[in-house]
Amino acid sequence: MEFPFLGFGLGLRPKHYPEILDAYPAVDWFEIISENFMVPGGRPLHVLEKIRSHYPIALHGVSLSIGSTDPLNPDYLQQLSSLARRFEPAWVSDHLCWSGVGGHTLHDLLPLPYTEEAIEHVARRVQRVQDALGRRILLENVSTYLQYRHSTMPEWEFLGGVAERADCGILLDINNIFVSAFNHGFSALDYVDNVPAGRVHQFHLAGHSDKGPFLHDTHDHPVASAVWDLYAHAVRRFGPVSTLVEWDDRIPPFAVLQAETHHAKKVFEAAHGCTEPRSDATIAVEADYRA
Repeated sequence: MEFPFLGFGLGLRPKHYPEILDAYPAVDWFEIISENFMVPGGRPLHVLEKIRSHYPIALHGVSLSIGSTDPLNPDYLQQLSSLARRFEPAWVSDHLCWSGVGGHTLHDLLPLPYTEEAIEHVARRVQRVQDALGRRILLENVSTYLQYRHSTMPEWEFLGGVAERADCGILLDINNIFVSAFNHGFSALDYVDNVPAGRVHQFHLAGHSDKGPFLHDTHDHPVASAVWDLYAHAVRRFGPVSTLVEWDDRIPPFAVLQAETHHAKKVFEAAHGCTEPRSDATIAVEADYRA
């Protein structure tokens, strides 16, 4: 299977290296930040070799800048390809965004205008990336805090259009949908219900911060109860999709993150009833998160 169901995983963070390497705790799989291991040698690769010998992994990048008008970086693609060949991840993913222009990196995941022109631009670049890596990739929806006046379609139509045109998969971040839906006043359920089901091969879950007039995707809190509800809705629509809990700031003890993955499994089992192969059946909308 090109994108297997791995179960319920965690983002690998250096703070937890000792505990993982000492006890190899019960976690279905780990997601690796690609750029942290695109190095010629040293401890990061040594640690990853040990972890890879015990767990499935997926590579998740933050620097592809697939929506930029700058040329794709051939050195970056060569390093990413080498890392993938060495560690044989279940898949490789990055973000549907741009993060630099004119040779300058902005260190943020910025949204694109949702237009046909942008779909064509991004799809061509995704195809070149997939050719370079020799595999299809997943693209993740990002949380957003601004919109473009000349967008001509909703975000979910843009995401689906890129995936269909480029023949790539989707990493659907449930928390990002919830955050963006609140910030821009659209329905999170409409988003989930209109993403092409056959393209979704991974979920992300994370915590956010409530800033009053807007939500901020900070990855420094437990997953919010409303996001768990939205996750359950997504499980009922998409079926068994590998699920990953992210926590990137104010990182708690490993046991806390394990508890989040256990809760994700409980929500999944309650929503889907079992871990049988995925069904693309559409289910009824049971709640509305429109801001």
